[in-house]
Amino acid sequence: MSKLPKEHKFIDLSDYGRPIARVISHALKNTQFTPVHVTIGFIISGLIGVMFILLGYYWLAAFFLIFKSILDAADGELARIKNTPSYTGRYLDSVSDIILNAIILLALWHITDSNIWWCILAFLGIQLQGTLYNYYYVILRNQFNGDTTSRIFEDTTPIALKGEKQSNVDILFKLYKIFYGGFDKAIYYLDKNASNGKIFPKWLMTAISTFGLGFQLLIIAIMLVAGLKGYIIPFFIGYSAMIFIFIAIRKLL
Repeated sequence: MSKLPKEHKFIDLSDYGRPIARVISHALKNTQFTPVHVTIGFIISGLIGVMFILLGYYWLAAFFLIFKSILDAADGELARIKNTPSYTGRYLDSVSDIILNAIILLALWHITDSNIWWCILAFLGIQLQGTLYNYYYVILRNQFNGDTTSRIFEDTTPIALKGEKQSNVDILFKLYKIFYGGFDKAIYYLDKNASNGKIFPKWLMTAISTFGLGFQLLIIAIMLVAGLKGYIIPFFIGYSAMIFIFIAIRKLL
């Protein structure tokens, strides 16, 4: 099952790894590997990328960060192919992402000797960017009966789906709320009526997809190999201003 019906799909700049992700997921279709195994794989890939950042091997770091992004898409693809959607996978994916984002930015702070407060601002900016993109994307998916594992409002612990344990869902949902609750509330406060407005135009969703984690990792990878490591943290701080611009455009449409 696709995340959106064909007629409402947009060009997702953060989803460049989807074709390779599909190849990986189809290769794993008839194996014992589960989406959670793939999620563990992207955690490992991200940590290897961090290791190479610290060691100064930026081409290798870029490879593993982008591979992490590909595997991040592959776990969801495998869940759809095997028809095994789960809240366990959904929340494990999100919790893993935010922890890896923090570790990646700390590694960049370490190698550039940036001010720690700039690093924290960049982290907050990255998370708010990703939250806005996910907020709008989930609204679209719910409007058009796409993939509904993600909910517009993550207020209550969901009921475990077939094949997963409620205890796992409970734990991961609590972690999700700890890590993402503040970001979700902040974005909702900035655009409370997004789910009641007009359908988002495809061009706007394509522009906002630059806030997706895949695109963020691509930017980090490119700037590392281009010798611009010192500008990565300032870039994400500055680009966060687009949050308010995209929201203003959405409200004006």
